[in-house]
Amino acid sequence: MKSQFRSKRKASGGRYKAIRKKKLREVGRDPLYTLIGKKKVNIYRGVGGDIKRSIVRAEEANVFDGNKHNKVKILSVVDNKANRHFIRRNVITKGAIIRTEIGDARVVNRPGQEGFINAILVK
Repeated sequence: MKSQFRSKRKASGGRYKAIRKKKLREVGRDPLYTLIGKKKVNIYRGVGGDIKRSIVRAEEANVFDGNKHNKVKILSVVDNKANRHFIRRNVITKGAIIRTEIGDARVVNRPGQEGFINAILVK
């Protein structure tokens, strides 16, 4: 189980004394990478009943071309500064350059946190 509690180790490498066990509110999740494919969205309940949508697969992106937003088809991932291996795997993250029907676009939102893809056309 992933935990978002502080580490058991100090910066020096020494161990902290165990003060208590893990709490349910500190549970984290493994990263869920957004891929290209038929649209699929996972829905999670957050603290206070908040709903978080995480997009697993997407085939369209909202691309801003300078004048208006267009919903266009995603063809592939051209560049991804987060991880060079994401390009071959077609993983979409914030900052990734995606090839679309109207040209290359840079993703400006976090698809794994918001449930959709917004991008700006790259000149």
